[in-house]
Amino acid sequence: MNITTKKENTTLTVALEGRLDTTTAPELEKALQAADASITELILDFAGLAYVSSAGLRVLLTTQKKMNKQGKMIIRNVCDDIKEIFEITGFLDILTIE
Repeated sequence: MNITTKKENTTLTVALEGRLDTTTAPELEKALQAADASITELILDFAGLAYVSSAGLRVLLTTQKKMNKQGKMIIRNVCDDIKEIFEITGFLDILTIE
């Protein structure tokens, strides 16, 4: 999986490409730890993401809880397959998806 980050003022944009699974979830977790207290908006761009496993869902949930305390988290460009995973797991009710 490729992770690209871009920070502008208090916004951190993280673009993901590939598969978010057991092998790659720790990479994303490490990249998201860079979202220190100065970040008030976290944007996850899923345009290049093809798959999310339960390990990836755990990272998203942990990050959402953190961002609820310091700002907001938005997920953009979610493909239909991943949107279906979010729907089945109830994550559509937890995450902000644009």
